[in-house]
Amino acid sequence: MTDRRQLLIVEDDDTFARTLKRSFERRDYDVRVAASPEEAETLLGDWQPAYAVVDLKLGNASGLACVQTLRAADPTMRIVVLTGFASIATAVEAIKLGASYYLAKPSNTDDIEAAFERSEGNIDAPLDARPSSIKTVEWEHIHQTLVEANFNISEAARRLGMHRRTLARKLEKRQVK
Repeated sequence: MTDRRQLLIVEDDDTFARTLKRSFERRDYDVRVAASPEEAETLLGDWQPAYAVVDLKLGNASGLACVQTLRAADPTMRIVVLTGFASIATAVEAIKLGASYYLAKPSNTDDIEAAFERSEGNIDAPLDARPSSIKTVEWEHIHQTLVEANFNISEAARRLGMHRRTLARKLEKRQVK
């Protein structure tokens, strides 16, 4: 038995996953990487990590489904959802499905490791009202609809009442990752 902490990284960006893996290995983690929820589930067959970092968008798959699978495999696993397009809607869903923490990219190893250690909310979090711009509200609504449509762009466009290509152009501008 090893004393190293076991970490599963579920990330479809090979370069980012490799960088994150090396960084955590230098901190004495035993790291395995999966590029999809299916790969992650396969790894869980004979290995039980205590920690996981899950990208919210995994190709055509949702990292939220992966969070649910990981939580079912081990209710004590510390799961951090990492995303390049944070929204209130996905943050709430990730936490409801069992994520321990939700971080927006760019985040580094220090941020992720600090999130693993946080087990309770912060009552001193600032309550200042941050005014939302119309673009932010629009983006959050688009993202919530994408989540509800399982990241199916055609279905999300139909629900939003816009042409699929219009939605695709809006998503390209935000570089959903």
